[in-house]
Amino acid sequence: MIFIVVKFQIKPEWAERWPQLVAEFTAATRAEPGNLWFDWSRSLDDPNEYVVIEAFQDAAAGSAHVNGDHFTKAMAEMPQALASTPKIISHTIEATDWSPMGELAVD
Repeated sequence: MIFIVVKFQIKPEWAERWPQLVAEFTAATRAEPGNLWFDWSRSLDDPNEYVVIEAFQDAAAGSAHVNGDHFTKAMAEMPQALASTPKIISHTIEATDWSPMGELAVD
């Protein structure tokens, strides 16, 4: 799978509105064939930082994602709310889903 984590530093005046700004993009991405997940989180330490964790079945699904109309639209709309260029980690890994954490098991 292609596993991607992106950190977004948001302008303070946009921090509360960020989820609405990316809502259409999020829904469209989640509906893409080959998308495994696309989940947003907000930092506990910095209220202006959002992180998206996303995964695609393979390179073809990842390529379709970045070539989609909703991706192009989001890339044009997001900069107005950003304080800096997002930071990304993107790797192909041998997995198809999340695995249970071995160090902490809940019965």
